[in-house]
Amino acid sequence: MKINIDELTEAELVDLNHRIVERLRFLNQMRAHSRMLEFKIGDRVSFRPDGRPPVTGMLTRYNKKTVTVITDDGQHWNVSPSLLFKAESPEKAESSKATVLPLKKK
Repeated sequence: MKINIDELTEAELVDLNHRIVERLRFLNQMRAHSRMLEFKIGDRVSFRPDGRPPVTGMLTRYNKKTVTVITDDGQHWNVSPSLLFKAESPEKAESSKATVLPLKKK
């Protein structure tokens, strides 16, 4: 179905605009929700805020468009799931360093 916007009245254009904006919001929420499902409560996650070093913490809550992350120093951040990536726990990172041995070629 094609719509010739040149033939629409101002009221129809405003209505069309509202419908388009609402549809774009819905699609954005669906993407965020889909990305949220890649993480679960309790996961260690990291993200990089603008102009700051990376932040690491625990995902503690799903919100409508964001997730809540509590950092290791107790800060609360509401972060878009698209900015997150999984982080290893400090214990796991230490244990993996301790068990990795270099192999020498013969």
